[in-house]
Amino acid sequence: MATFAERMLDELSGGQLEDAKKSFASSLRYDDDDTVYSLAEELYGLGFSSQAKRAYQELLEKYPDEDQLRTALADIAIDEDKTDEAIAYLAEISPESNAYIESLLVLADLYQSEGLNEAAEAKLREAYDLAPEESIIKFALAEFYFATGQYNTAIPFYRELLQAGERRFSGLDIASRIGVAYALVGNFKNALGYLEQIKTTDLTPDVRFQLGMTYAADPETADKAIDALEELQEIDPSYAGLYEPLGQLYEDTNDQEQALITYQAGIAVDAFNTTLYQRAAAVAQIQGEDEEADRIYREALENNPEDLTLTIGYSNLLVAMGDHVGNINLLNAFLGEDDSETDPQLYWNLAQSYTALEDFEMATKYWNAALPFFLDNINFLKPAYYYFREEGEAALAEEALFNYTQLAPNDYEMAELYDQLKDEKGL
Repeated sequence: MATFAERMLDELSGGQLEDAKKSFASSLRYDDDDTVYSLAEELYGLGFSSQAKRAYQELLEKYPDEDQLRTALADIAIDEDKTDEAIAYLAEISPESNAYIESLLVLADLYQSEGLNEAAEAKLREAYDLAPEESIIKFALAEFYFATGQYNTAIPFYRELLQAGERRFSGLDIASRIGVAYALVGNFKNALGYLEQIKTTDLTPDVRFQLGMTYAADPETADKAIDALEELQEIDPSYAGLYEPLGQLYEDTNDQEQALITYQAGIAVDAFNTTLYQRAAAVAQIQGEDEEADRIYREALENNPEDLTLTIGYSNLLVAMGDHVGNINLLNAFLGEDDSETDPQLYWNLAQSYTALEDFEMATKYWNAALPFFLDNINFLKPAYYYFREEGEAALAEEALFNYTQLAPNDYEMAELYDQLKDEKGL
């Protein structure tokens, strides 16, 4: 004859929720305690946490020394975001209990989820001191250090597992974890030693990505890097992180057309990645496709209207294209009424555009605003000198010319102009 627990699970499977509730109550009342415990585990696994919790609580009332029930209840409390309740259950477990080490691992998990990494590490270290040969503890420590970016500390724990024959743990390929960790600390030779031995079926998207990035670290294996990232794109085109390095690899190998295609594919996946827009526009400009670069920047700013870097890039393009009205409209809209605190490149670009449009009042305003920021930039100082000289701003012209000649002493034409200026002043 089936137990009430079995009957309940069958009813849940058939969608008979009201009948399942009645069978659950009968199970708690009539089934033996081992059956109720097994039912609680089944219910928790199926996502019926409140019913599992009730079963565990009733068992704990009968068996107050069974700390395994407390760890189970703590797990449920954590799932329900009841941190204090979870800690209260775990605090009742004494160091002499068989469940004490498990309680330390649960506490470590809890503290880590709350961002209390020092407390989490302390609990894991305590567990390790008590049972240094336990694989689950080594794995927990390795995963903690990996998650917190302490890859050099994580690697020895992973290697101990691998040396003990634990190639897979909790569904994770340990060799891949070691390979990724070595790659993240820049030890690409060791990283490849592990990553290249992983079976294709175990190459998760993250591991494929890291394999590609590891190959990319050496110019001689750029082709392998491209192959790895292309395979990742084919398998998982939504993996947004692959597009920037893959595009850069195409640029590095002088395949600008494919680089542009890659960046645009990345934009389709992540429309808020400003770097992809910047690289796409830059490649379009390199190819002489200024109209395409213009389109890319306009799309970029529709999605990221307050991004300064994109605004500067688009402004630079408009100046280079000679679209000075468009540049002024762009920057005035971006700056609003207060342009007193912004990137000085915008002052320079406005100065160039107003000069080109012969609005010398506004041009002088922005040449003046930009000057203090570009006293070490020869590309700015030379046109600034000529502008100030034409406008009769002798002191500013002299300042620009002096700084230019200090930075470019081999520009003999400008050096001669400065010598003439000194002669005129009797210096």
